[in-house]
Amino acid sequence: MVELEVHNEAGEVTGTVAFDETVLGDRIRPRLLHQVVVSYMAARRQGTASAKTKAECAGSGRKPWRQKHTGRARAGMRRSPLWRGGGVIFPPKPRDFRQGITRSMRRQALRSALLSKFRDNQVTVIEATAFDEPKTKRLATMLRALGIHGSCLIALAGHDPIFHKSSRNIPRLGVAPVKHLNALEVLAHDRLVLPREVVETLGDILAAAPGTRKARSGRRSGSPGGPARPNGRGRSGRGAKARAEGTPR
Repeated sequence: MVELEVHNEAGEVTGTVAFDETVLGDRIRPRLLHQVVVSYMAARRQGTASAKTKAECAGSGRKPWRQKHTGRARAGMRRSPLWRGGGVIFPPKPRDFRQGITRSMRRQALRSALLSKFRDNQVTVIEATAFDEPKTKRLATMLRALGIHGSCLIALAGHDPIFHKSSRNIPRLGVAPVKHLNALEVLAHDRLVLPREVVETLGDILAAAPGTRKARSGRRSGSPGGPARPNGRGRSGRGAKARAEGTPR
């Protein structure tokens, strides 16, 4: 359990908030972080680089001159990779650079990235801030008062379009809902700014994020309260009705 100072817009300390680091895991996993970050960066690649082989280049396949007794080097075709205008040896071709990582790896990498920020004292906690209209100057003043001069990521409790518009013109500043964070986005910024309500419920927010086991429970077909299973196997299906009437199916 650690005690974090809570600041207001003027940068003044208004209190403290307790945070249990164990909700993010017991240790930082650098190898997992590297693997997941590389997969995120690889998925950003367009993969459209392309060049032609000697079979795809325009030009004749006829032998330019005979093999011997000319004083020149041997040549088989004008499309040779050794000639200007010829093909490329092992050229790049359009491909998909995405790397497969599991959902549990992404979740664990995010927890390790957040844990590293807390252990390196790179987390700033602020009071809940509401913007009635987009004001870039107000947000920039708040960041200066908090002593943040490098790159910064503000993780909000939910989507706030007005706050997002206020941050668009500030360089090296990212704003995103906490349930949409990923390991690459957290590690790419020097500071992490969290509202007090996010720190108090961070464990529950991560557990209920899309794709987690807790978020998927209740949506399964066989779970209580879920829809009836198809093919007449549910309680309201033909099989149950036939058993109630005592007739063979």
